[in-house]
Amino acid sequence: MSSTEGGGGKLVELMVRRTCGSCARVQAQIAPVVEQAGCMLEIVDVDTDRGLAAEFGDRVPVVVIDGEEFACWEVDNGELALALL
Repeated sequence: MSSTEGGGGKLVELMVRRTCGSCARVQAQIAPVVEQAGCMLEIVDVDTDRGLAAEFGDRVPVVVIDGEEFACWEVDNGELALALL
């Protein structure tokens, strides 16, 4: 698990697997949006927790904002920026 500190605000979790190429792409895509919104991005490897692996399985990458699922597989940066206001 790794974090990128922002100025406070909402917690954005990106559920990933190490073997997921799309996960790395989405992480790079959303990191600047989350940072600009002053929020914190936490990368969560679902394979490190049986419950998370069971919940998310092969649906990664999944973006979760303050505990609520926001997007799965593809993320629209504009919609993400609005959700982080």
